[in-house]
Amino acid sequence: MSADHESTYIPKTGIEKWLDTRLPIIRFGADYMALPTPKNLNYWWTFGGILSICLMIQIITGVVLAMHYTPAFNSTTNQAFDSVERIMRDVNFGWLLRYIHASGASMFFIAVYIHMLRGLYYGSYKAPREMIWLLGCVIFILMIATAFFGYVLPMGQMSFHGAVVITNVIGAIPVIGPGILTWLQGGPAVDEPTLKRFFSLHYLFPFAILGVVVLHLWALHTSGQNNPVGILIPKETRKRDTVPFHPYYTVKDGFAAMLFLIMFAVIVFFMPGSLLDPSNSIPANPLQTPPEISPEWYLRPFYAMLRAIPNKVGGVFVMFGSLALLFALPWLDTSKVRSMRYRPAMRWFFILFVICGVGLGWCGGNPPDVQVIKTDALPAMPLFDGDLNSFLWLARILTFYYFLFFLVIIPWMGLRETPLPVPESISAPVLSHGEEKNG
Repeated sequence: MSADHESTYIPKTGIEKWLDTRLPIIRFGADYMALPTPKNLNYWWTFGGILSICLMIQIITGVVLAMHYTPAFNSTTNQAFDSVERIMRDVNFGWLLRYIHASGASMFFIAVYIHMLRGLYYGSYKAPREMIWLLGCVIFILMIATAFFGYVLPMGQMSFHGAVVITNVIGAIPVIGPGILTWLQGGPAVDEPTLKRFFSLHYLFPFAILGVVVLHLWALHTSGQNNPVGILIPKETRKRDTVPFHPYYTVKDGFAAMLFLIMFAVIVFFMPGSLLDPSNSIPANPLQTPPEISPEWYLRPFYAMLRAIPNKVGGVFVMFGSLALLFALPWLDTSKVRSMRYRPAMRWFFILFVICGVGLGWCGGNPPDVQVIKTDALPAMPLFDGDLNSFLWLARILTFYYFLFFLVIIPWMGLRETPLPVPESISAPVLSHGEEKNG
């Protein structure tokens, strides 16, 4: 998509003409449907539309659930937990709304992780598309905060103690940490004022995400759509290399969204508890700390990084630094080739990066001192606070590779790697192959 696309919309009725001169929203929709889009986009590009569907599902179900939720909690009563139980049992279809909303958070993160990895693989963050990537990173940060606030609201056993851990982590930030901690908690400890603040922020942030999504799409419309080949489409080949967004991609995205929603429905109706922590079905008890505190799966990679560093302040810097690196990515990559399709060596490092992320999530969901491989072949080697084959040490190794990937591998490979020849246009490989076959 490109900003220099000329409008082809012609108002037909008097109402359309009147509205078009005052608020051309119909023109905007019609022009968007007719925008020239690269004709080689694969199914990895459909997750952008899927994310929009997920956001709408979360906002709609969240607004309805907020009508029945009570953000009240103290040492003697847990009305928040009771209100969630009342939603499940007494509100018409309340169980369905709650399961859609709770499972929807996981589906949202599945889609956003795939969307970000696709952008990383195909170089969608490179000039002139830096602002699209930066706004996407802002959306990701807001999603993490929104998910954490929402995770605390049921005031189950894991929710309460997870809130205690994370707020204390935020309080460890030098200079500004104690002030933020006091504001978040609303007092000396996690209590009812904390819950009310989290409820307000959890309700507000999805609408902030929606606003940034609008900016994200605006930047996309201005800078243009990337493609698997990773080249900018010149005006000379635009007619040959693009197709209208509708009906080609509306049908393709619609089909992918239907498959995604079917998978979503299977989880909601047949295994709604598979993505939820069983400990959160127990009312919060401030006097009884769970043996192991672990966030939801989509936050565990960052929790594993936090826990991998022996020093508390160091762990905070590593966790937030892992997110900050995403914002610096457009300037860390020194390669002139966007798509890793033409960077075979870098492709292997990317595969290792994906494995690293999955491994960090696995480590974040396991006790740090439990052995990864239970065998007598690896003797106990007490180093720091865990054995060499513990989840703690595995998390440290994976954390090291995470930072190595962004700070060393990406800049160095951009300078040293010899990429494969990149075609001049999207249609060039197909046309040249056809000419060779005919010849």
